Amino acid sequence: MTDDQLLRYSRHILLDEVGIEGQERVLAAHALIIGAGGLGSPAALYLASAGVGRITLVDDDVVDLTNLQRQIAHTTARVGTPKVQSAAQAMADINPEVHVTALQARVDAAALDSLVRDATVVLDCSDNYATRQSVNAACVRHHKPLVAGAVIQFDGQITVVDPRDAQSPCYACIFPPDAEFEEVRCSTMGVFAPLVGVVGAMQAAEALKLIAGVGQSLAGRLLMLDGRAMEWNTMRVQRHADCPVCVAR
Repeated sequence: MTDDQLLRYSRHILLDEVGIEGQERVLAAHALIIGAGGLGSPAALYLASAGVGRITLVDDDVVDLTNLQRQIAHTTARVGTPKVQSAAQAMADINPEVHVTALQARVDAAALDSLVRDATVVLDCSDNYATRQSVNAACVRHHKPLVAGAVIQFDGQITVVDPRDAQSPCYACIFPPDAEFEEVRCSTMGVFAPLVGVVGAMQAAEALKLIAGVGQSLAGRLLMLDGRAMEWNTMRVQRHADCPVCVAR
């Protein structure tokens, strides 16, 4: 670690639970972030500022004026720019040492297999159920830890899937892939702006804990936030014996 790195990351290094060894693990890590919107923006900025060595950012969308109410990695000047490029610029402004791969694409199962295989940790910051299920399945196949978050209106949730633990439930154990429900999105239902910052920042925190080997992750727990009352509720979750994804472990 260089003198500049020791200074830049000194507040992490001062933490007994992290120290130099933990920060070195962060510097050597590769985070894959699916989605560069409301959740992906704070998650990407915090992971870059913390010094995650490689970050791959995946999103097929461009910055729209309606995004700027909550997607803090983007600016008015970058409206019309691919979100991954806009976010990569914001990350570079914070920490030019981080190597960012900006992939403007909607990834299919084959692409996810390749991307997840190369990652240390995966953050699902997407906005649709099908993508969440596909990302979860890829993480289970390749035994990669996953931090999954979601926010709509005044409600948020976050959990960790850790397939390295045979008893850890996956996303499909909590939300069955064949469940029938009405897909809801911010564009039609609205979203309270600060909540995506809260959940996205927590996703970054969980990812850094997994990378550095610090504390206890949210594996086996679904944390739910009621933004109207600003109350957190925790639901304990277990691996489902009939989960179609876990069966393939």
